[in-house]
Amino acid sequence: MSTYDRYTTPVAPGTWDVPATGAARFSWEYDDGRTRLLDLYQRGKDKQWDATKRIDWSIPVNPSDVMEAGEEFCPIYGSPQWEKLSQKERDELGHHLSAWLFSQFLHGEQGALTVAARIVESVPDMDSKFYAATQAMDEARHVELYARFMREKIDLYYPVNPDLAKLLADALSDSRWDMPYLGMQVLIEGLALAAFGVHRDMSNNPLVTQLLAYVMQDEARHVAFGRLALRDYYKELTAAERADREEFVVEGCYLMRNRFTAREVWERMGFDVDECLAFTEQSPVQQAFRTLLFSRIVPCVRDIGLWGPKVQHAYADLGVIEAADSDLDALMRADEELAEKIDEQKYAAEVATRQAEVHEAIALASD
Repeated sequence: MSTYDRYTTPVAPGTWDVPATGAARFSWEYDDGRTRLLDLYQRGKDKQWDATKRIDWSIPVNPSDVMEAGEEFCPIYGSPQWEKLSQKERDELGHHLSAWLFSQFLHGEQGALTVAARIVESVPDMDSKFYAATQAMDEARHVELYARFMREKIDLYYPVNPDLAKLLADALSDSRWDMPYLGMQVLIEGLALAAFGVHRDMSNNPLVTQLLAYVMQDEARHVAFGRLALRDYYKELTAAERADREEFVVEGCYLMRNRFTAREVWERMGFDVDECLAFTEQSPVQQAFRTLLFSRIVPCVRDIGLWGPKVQHAYADLGVIEAADSDLDALMRADEELAEKIDEQKYAAEVATRQAEVHEAIALASD
């Protein structure tokens, strides 16, 4: 059976073609490089891992409650629409919400893979090309593992969200070399990193926790790459050039906000879409979720120097301006440390299991 047969709404077979513009840039300078970027490149090489071996794919997952987080985390929990649903219908809704969420994660990672390859092609500096090449490998691994998770554990797909598709197309079709950085490394990756973190911390399923934590370990480096590459460059821009990029940031952030409203699910389930959207807009849980979603983007945008009045007004309107004071470096370190802690816990559990088997064998031999 083809993936196309598992989509909730028909997706035309074939490729989605985005016209690409701009130059492929070569550099004949091989000795010069920024130390921090070359250090990040070294970390990118050192931190490569195999999704087949590092993740325990034998752990079962309930498609109706993938994260085992409880019904209260459903976006419309407590709404009039929710109260009308039977338990069977709530389970079906849980399956569709999981399929929609992880479908967007999967599609976003394919977008990141394509953009990383584009950055290798278009960026003028060799040190940036080096790191972007390691990111392309990271993104291929993420596509691989999300595709396997969707296929083996959920078995239902949603098409790419239109807002995500628009931002991807805008970033890829712009001829300026920095725009794929800004669209992907700062906005799309920044939001994805925060979304992964929210769901990682909600999850009580070990497989889902592993998957999200390990992806986040990579993504922390990717966002750092975008900051390093753009910070110096944006200092050199004219006021008009910075204003143009700030306009792109504002539009992109509203698109990213809309990306996580789950409109496609409410439509597919036959619910009153306006009622569901209005409820989630006012829900304290969803407002907190939105704030967390922008926790990585806002301080990064401020750090790279795109912090004009229009950007600040947009973040105030979105209710996320306080995130500007977040310690982005500390958040990234915590993401990496948590992934390493999960590895340590898995290793300790494996050792304990092996020791028990040995002791049991010795006891049987003694008897």
